[in-house]
Amino acid sequence: MVTAMIVIFILGYVFIALENKTGINKAAVALILGMLLWTLFIFSAASTVIQANATSFSEFLAAHKEYLSLSKPEQVMQYIVNLQIVDHLGNVAEILFYLLGAMTIVELMDIHKGFEGITGRITTRNKKKLLWLIGFITFFMSSVLDNMTSAIVMIMLLQKLLDKPQERWIFGSVVVIAANAGGAWTPIGDVTTIMLWINDNITSGDVIRSLFFPSVAALAFPLWIISLQLKGNVTPTADKSVGKDLNLVNRKESNIIFILGILCLLSVPVFKSLTHLPPFAGILLALGLLWVYMDIFYNRKKNLSPAQQFRLPYVLSKVDFPTILFFFGILMAVAALEAVGVLKDLSVFLDQDVHNVYIVSIIIGFLSSVIDNVPLVAASMGMYPVLSPQAAAAMPEPAYMANFVQDGTFWELIAYCAGTGGSILIIGSAAGVVVMGLEKINFMWYVKHISGWAIVGFLAGIGIYILQKLL
Repeated sequence: MVTAMIVIFILGYVFIALENKTGINKAAVALILGMLLWTLFIFSAASTVIQANATSFSEFLAAHKEYLSLSKPEQVMQYIVNLQIVDHLGNVAEILFYLLGAMTIVELMDIHKGFEGITGRITTRNKKKLLWLIGFITFFMSSVLDNMTSAIVMIMLLQKLLDKPQERWIFGSVVVIAANAGGAWTPIGDVTTIMLWINDNITSGDVIRSLFFPSVAALAFPLWIISLQLKGNVTPTADKSVGKDLNLVNRKESNIIFILGILCLLSVPVFKSLTHLPPFAGILLALGLLWVYMDIFYNRKKNLSPAQQFRLPYVLSKVDFPTILFFFGILMAVAALEAVGVLKDLSVFLDQDVHNVYIVSIIIGFLSSVIDNVPLVAASMGMYPVLSPQAAAAMPEPAYMANFVQDGTFWELIAYCAGTGGSILIIGSAAGVVVMGLEKINFMWYVKHISGWAIVGFLAGIGIYILQKLL
């Protein structure tokens, strides 16, 4: 059954890649893929499930003694239905609710012409200059915000700057690379660096110092190569705003809504650091407060008819729900592979048979272009505990084990590779999935035009990291 799940997972990705050829929406394929893998998983042999989740299964039975009288297959079924799928659904829901909140806030800012304050200040129309500007704005934005939110904001901005879809595909692909690279060098820039930081595998000062220049290289090399292919000026976009009349919402009001939206997004990492609650709680709290403000705002505008009021229910109707469902299907599919033990087996293979932190990290980087980097990093963290220098020195291979102390080479490389490796394919990161959904970027187009240069940047960053170690 495990082999069947892997084969179906690969076939699902092929159908997603061939969306333009088949005419079948990728969200539909992702939903079928995710739910089919869980269906196969629940019919897997009881021994397979128990072997992949030995500790968790034992704890489940200890907490639910009413299942002890059941046969092993029935116990396993109860375990999957009442614990595993619910736990994984909870993890996926955290991401989806965060995505929903962020997309709604950004859509609210956009529908009230908030981005015009920025687009009006970007005067260059030269494609090369604009590409570099967009790339590094995204890079530094995603070091503070998460890469998914940064990608949403920048795509909304690009839709105001560029009229031709093919131009937006190129710029949007750079946004994906820049968002992932920018999220890799700060402890709050990406969910994987947050995981490593919270677990004390890395410290904030060290990860910034060690990964800043490799992350710059991961962006700069593909950015430079792609910019060489661009000539002339971009085609400015026509104002396609539906009902967004500045006589109804003036420039001052538009700027206030925009600033409040940005503050809502920036408040999320602060909220998380203060409360330790997941980011989705922060973004939904911010959305609720912004919702109250907008209701008060429109309640005071007695001269506007309901059709001229862009309250939150209207904004929610504009959110791209197919993208959210696509994301849901993909994440649940990866969760099924994690539950059946595929990622655990992979981590054991890398640890025992490869046994080289650089090669292992590079492999994980390439895998993160297909598999969600969260379970990959979690599996990597499960390979070794964080060792003290004294403990590493007492090990049979002290030089090798020194890679696993706090701020060791392995943890730094995992932070970099898992983050930037997601740029190799458009579906390899949250930022890529969002951009793919918002701009309808074709999977094979990205592979043909962007993936090779993303690999160049990915490997260049590793080269810079090694060079830093040698100096």
